[in-house]
Amino acid sequence: MITCNCIVQAGQVPAETEAALRANLNAFAERAFGEPADINWRVVPEQSGFTAAKPSTSSIISMAANRPISQPERAALLKEMCELWVGETKRTLDEVVGVISDPQS
Repeated sequence: MITCNCIVQAGQVPAETEAALRANLNAFAERAFGEPADINWRVVPEQSGFTAAKPSTSSIISMAANRPISQPERAALLKEMCELWVGETKRTLDEVVGVISDPQS
């Protein structure tokens, strides 16, 4: 299983969008790493996340690869993963923090 952590702001991702994101992230993990995603969905409570003194609209998506990834491949995978998120949430790329890490040694 590929560990995937999603941190979102309360009230910003409706249940149907969450379901689509989970399915799409799982399909992405299968394509990229040959394994399904184990998705940990965490919601930041209202009034707990801020950017520039305003309620945050940002999300964090962090996925742990099952093999070392070259920088060019990582860039392509991050682009695909973040665009997947933007397409479902209708947020901008400026509101998405994407991480794909190499396995821990």
